[in-house]
Amino acid sequence: MGRITASAKQLKPDPVYGSLLASKFINCLMWDGKKTVAQRIFYDALDIIAKRVKDKSPIEVFTEAVENVKPNIEVRSRRVGGAAYQVPMPVNPKRQQSLAIRWIIQAAREKKGKPMSQRLAEELLAAYNREGTAMARRENVHRMAEANKAFAHFAW
Repeated sequence: MGRITASAKQLKPDPVYGSLLASKFINCLMWDGKKTVAQRIFYDALDIIAKRVKDKSPIEVFTEAVENVKPNIEVRSRRVGGAAYQVPMPVNPKRQQSLAIRWIIQAAREKKGKPMSQRLAEELLAAYNREGTAMARRENVHRMAEANKAFAHFAW
């Protein structure tokens, strides 16, 4: 399955907001170990959010965006007697978080033509308002689970 990393144990809260979620997000955003670059992108995105959302702190908007994208249920392939069924299963909290983070970053990376910080800010704001690509991804996952409810009895 997933490889076990020590990052959860070693994770230090991020320098600006003291948030563990933010520093996890920065780590996922990072390419080739360039953390400073990843941090700049993340904080620039939060600055953009701060300009657009007046009544909440940008870190709250970020946290809520990730919360909104977290899937509660997903389908997993399960082989039963030579046929593969898509079985809906609940998602454990750690996986919920990492999926949410991955989807938001992926959605921001797929957009083109703007600086990453802007694309990330837009995707986070969209997720905060329960719309956007990452949110659509979550809806699809939920829809798949709903459609395959009939196979729930194969869950183990």
